[in-house]
Amino acid sequence: MTHMAEPAASTDDGASESLALRAARAASDLKATDVLVLDVGSLLSITGYFVIASASNPRQVRAIVEDIEAKVKAELGRSPVRAEGVREQQWTLIDYGDVVVHVFLDSVREFYEIERLYMDARRVDWESPVPGLE
Repeated sequence: MTHMAEPAASTDDGASESLALRAARAASDLKATDVLVLDVGSLLSITGYFVIASASNPRQVRAIVEDIEAKVKAELGRSPVRAEGVREQQWTLIDYGDVVVHVFLDSVREFYEIERLYMDARRVDWESPVPGLE
C-alpha cells in the first residue's frame, strides 16, 4: 500500500544531504546494518541521495521506517511524498523527492544488490558528527 503526504518542499543540496544523514542516523539508532548514503544526483535525475539500510526481520524494517519518518518530520519538518512496501516489510521505500530511503530485509537486499547498481555514486560519510544532528 502506498501512503501519500504533502509534496516535498523544494530543497537545496545542503538540505537534501542533511535529510539523508538524519535518515541514516535514525536507521542506525534502531540497529540497522550496512547503512549507506549514496550521492546519486549525478547519475539520476529523479533524486539526489539514496539511503540504504538493512534489518534482520520484518518488525525491525517497520520500526526503522517509522523512526526515520518521525525523526525527519520532528527535526526537519519534512514528510515523505510517498512510502511503498510498508505492509510487506521486506523492502520499504520512503520517497522524500530529493532523498529516497530504502530499508531492506537482509535477504532481500542481498538478492537485489541495489548498491552494486550505483557503485559509481559517491559514498557520503554519515557517521561523522554534524552540529545539531548528534
